[in-house]
Amino acid sequence: MSDRVVLITGAKGGLGTFVTERFLTTGATVVGTARNISQEDFPAANFVALPADLTKSAAVAGAISSVVERYGRLDVLVHLLGSFSGGKSVVETDDATWEQMQDMNLTSAFYILRAAIPHLRKSGSGRVVAIGSLAAVEPHAGLGAYVTFKSALVSLVRTVALENKDAGLTANVVLPGTMDTPANRKAMAGADFSKWVKPGDVADLILWLADERAKHVTGTAIPIDSSAS
Repeated sequence: MSDRVVLITGAKGGLGTFVTERFLTTGATVVGTARNISQEDFPAANFVALPADLTKSAAVAGAISSVVERYGRLDVLVHLLGSFSGGKSVVETDDATWEQMQDMNLTSAFYILRAAIPHLRKSGSGRVVAIGSLAAVEPHAGLGAYVTFKSALVSLVRTVALENKDAGLTANVVLPGTMDTPANRKAMAGADFSKWVKPGDVADLILWLADERAKHVTGTAIPIDSSAS
């Protein structure tokens, strides 16, 4: 992928670190964006840090413009940004939680897709891969806000797939179960970590979906859950 320009949102984090490192090893030019990210986070010649708040429309538009102005193209968008909140019923969910789940799990995706798609179409083989959640496929008590917007993300990405087939652009969502990240281990210290999905496995799937070999795979929501094995 040495001739590809890849933008990864949420590039620094439990999953983002694995995904960013996977793409860097392919030789692709990788632009990693997050609220707080620096060049030192990934000391590779083909990495560029781009701090941005992707819940703000103007910031997203500016980020995409800066990538295209610098490299003249955008080939792959990997959208990892998201946030989790659970434990409250719909009745107990306050406005702040609802708005945070909407901004982080859906609105940010809408902004980045809207800004990136025109450039991905020009690529001729553009790729969109978004990270969802296995919880998105059915309602869960106590996860109303989270599941609502993760479910909507799936519909949004599948719509993008339908609207852009003519340009050779594919768009897919990966739906992992609970991932074995430091944050999840801290939050659920008594859990059986062996049943959790390894972030490296999710990163491998994302990388494959971004590859030429997956050019016929689009509009899918792919579950990955180690507890099923």
